[in-house]
Amino acid sequence: MKRLVTFRHAKSGWDQPARRDFDRALNDRGKRAARMMGEHMREAGMTFDLVIASPAVRVVETLDAMIEGYGDIAQPHWDRRVYLATPETLLEVVQEAPDEAGTLMLAGHNPSIEELVLLLSTDAGEEEIAARGSIEDKYPTASIAELRFDVESWADVAESGGHLVRFVRPRDLDPDLGPEPSE
Repeated sequence: MKRLVTFRHAKSGWDQPARRDFDRALNDRGKRAARMMGEHMREAGMTFDLVIASPAVRVVETLDAMIEGYGDIAQPHWDRRVYLATPETLLEVVQEAPDEAGTLMLAGHNPSIEELVLLLSTDAGEEEIAARGSIEDKYPTASIAELRFDVESWADVAESGGHLVRFVRPRDLDPDLGPEPSE
C-alpha cells in the first residue's frame, strides 16, 4: 500500500514586490497556517518517507513553517517539474518515486495539486464523495489531501486508483484562517 499526501503552499504575499512569481514569499497568515497544518499532521500521526516539492520560494517557506509545527521530516527533494506542472506531470513525478517510500508528500501549487487529487481519487463512498466535492469547490492554500493506493509500486499509481482518506483545510482547524472577506 502507498500513501500520497498533497500539500498546497500556504498563502503568499502580493504586497511585496517580487521580480518573478517563483520568488513570491509567504505572508504572516500563510506562515501561521503552515505551522498549524504541521501540528495537525504530527497529532494525526502522519509520517513521510519522502518529500518532493517545488523549489519556488513560497513552497520552501511553507515547508519550513510546517516543520516548525511538525518537527523534523525527510529532507525535501526539490523538483522543478512540480512548479507550474500539469496534473499529468505531477503523476509522472509520483510514479517515479522509489518504492522504498511508503508515504510520499508532494508539496506544490494549484491548480495542478487539486487536479491531481481529483484525477487520482474515486467516488467510492459518501465520505470520499463529500471530500471530492470540497476539493472541487476549492483547494485552499496550506490544505492537505491524503490518498491511499492499494499498490506495491508507485509506478502502478493510476487515474481513479486512489482512495481519498482525508482533506484538511486550515480553516477546519482554526476558523480565523478561513477566507478573508475579499476572497
